[in-house]
Amino acid sequence: QVQLVESGGGLVQPGGSLRLSCAASGSIFSINDMRWYRQAPGKERELVATISSLGSTNYADSVKGRFTISRDNAKNTVYLQMNSLKPEDTAAYYCNAEITPVGKRWLLNSWGQGTQVTVSS
Repeated sequence: QVQLVESGGGLVQPGGSLRLSCAASGSIFSINDMRWYRQAPGKERELVATISSLGSTNYADSVKGRFTISRDNAKNTVYLQMNSLKPEDTAAYYCNAEITPVGKRWLLNSWGQGTQVTVSS
């Protein structure tokens, strides 16, 4: 069984910063891409950032230059550093990872439970 657990959300003022973490645990052989998504009330889930197993990154245009995705492969953890936060960044943030379980040959598309980020004065 594989589990993703996010942490680090909260309430922050516009212009502030937050760092989200997402740790994968369980019977993990390897992890390919790791991603952060977000979903605001009444809107579709949006891909925010992706990082490959080798560290290549991609970002949504709306967060380029403000957010940084990184990962610690030894800890099976992905991070999202969010700077210069805006009210429109308010959403539930979800991590997603492509995981190969131990003893298996297929990828498991795993999701965390989400963490709320609210940007408001």
